Amino acid sequence: MTDQKEQEFRVEHDSMGEVRVPAWALWGAQTERARAHGLSGERMPREVIVALAEIKSAAAAVNGELGIIDAEMARAIQDAARQIAAGEPGEPGEGDYFEHFPLDVFQTGSGTSTNMNANEVIAALATRGLGRPVHPNDHVNASQSSNDVFPSAVHIATARALSALIRALDHLASTLEDKAAEFTEVVKSGRTHLMDAVPVTLGQEFSGYAAAVRHGTSRIRGVLPEVCELPLGGTAVGTGLNAPPGFAAAVIGQLSSEDLPFTEALNHFEAAGARDALVAGSGVARIIAVSLYKICNDLRLMGSGPRTGLAEIAIPELQPGSSIMPGKVNPVICEMVCQACAQVIGNDATVGFAGAAGNFELNVMVPVIARNLLDSAHLLTTGAMLLADRTVAGITTNPDRLRRLAESSPVIVTALNRFIGYEAAAAVAHEALATGQTIRDVVISRGHVERGEITQEQLDKALDVLAMTRPHD
Repeated sequence: MTDQKEQEFRVEHDSMGEVRVPAWALWGAQTERARAHGLSGERMPREVIVALAEIKSAAAAVNGELGIIDAEMARAIQDAARQIAAGEPGEPGEGDYFEHFPLDVFQTGSGTSTNMNANEVIAALATRGLGRPVHPNDHVNASQSSNDVFPSAVHIATARALSALIRALDHLASTLEDKAAEFTEVVKSGRTHLMDAVPVTLGQEFSGYAAAVRHGTSRIRGVLPEVCELPLGGTAVGTGLNAPPGFAAAVIGQLSSEDLPFTEALNHFEAAGARDALVAGSGVARIIAVSLYKICNDLRLMGSGPRTGLAEIAIPELQPGSSIMPGKVNPVICEMVCQACAQVIGNDATVGFAGAAGNFELNVMVPVIARNLLDSAHLLTTGAMLLADRTVAGITTNPDRLRRLAESSPVIVTALNRFIGYEAAAAVAHEALATGQTIRDVVISRGHVERGEITQEQLDKALDVLAMTRPHD
């Protein structure tokens, strides 16, 4: 807002007295008091505000049906909340209603500040529509408490973010599987300890990456039912004081969909005092980050070069890689995703620490849990899509070169163990490495074929590097 707008005030009041509030603002006294305590300048994630507005709309509908508030007021609150949730524009020439949610994400740990922010903005809009006063506490917050509504909004936002992550990971897995099929016959040297190992196919490596991503989606699906269990209805401490019977179930019924069937908490005291489901969701995000980091790092190593690295694959060139070295190109998407994965792992440390902050009937670090968990989900979602579309889909390789490298590795002598024994095979490998000869030539020169320890046909078959990748076919 402009300085001029900030200088125009109206007077609001709350239980602590009068407060000057910017004249343009839809919020009231409690939001203004909290606004004075901004710590980071980072606002509450939009997804939480959307979910909070949706809860307020559903709660108004149920409160109207139960006679807690009158039907006209219920409709006015619903209309106001829906405008906010839909991101509709506010005043002419202004942004959408989210500009009226100015509070810092680092705030009172129950999310009371943001809950009251929503109550006050919705009440102001509903008052306009109804033509008579709508009270933020008595009407918009009827049958609710910050302690059950705010974490419910976080659970809803998290469930949606994790669902979006599933879709992104499915896309990445499919892209990796397509490459695995494309590279089925591309044989290369395997590596363990970053040293030559017996051959694998590039397709087998990509199939492993795809499987890791598929495991990630399975883990999300496993934790989603817990995340979809909402504490709504427990009000302040889990007892449900001031919430009429059936209120929570009716509200949750309106919030649920076939894709995300939200349920009421099985035990409201656990749901009030702990945020273990969100900690579990963050833990799954961390595992996915670990998987993606490994995949991206492998791709970086396989694409290293183009002359002095492995140069086993060519990664799509997206942008110049140096301000001083002309022609240099870097694996930018892989590096971006690796950094995002590092952030997700750090976020999980915060979520785990915050999850332990449940004292008796309330966890007082829900806002920071929301901030970090949603950030993790968004980073992984965007990272998975970028990795799939701007890196994996465009990867190419040189099968002939990879075969030559695989055949030149002394480690392929492993296939001869059953014919000439481990010690003799080791001697063959050392001589091949020292002289630059092939394994085949050294085996013959050392007399293993002549002595009948292995036939020429057995030698040729055993040293087929592609066949080594399918020993049971």
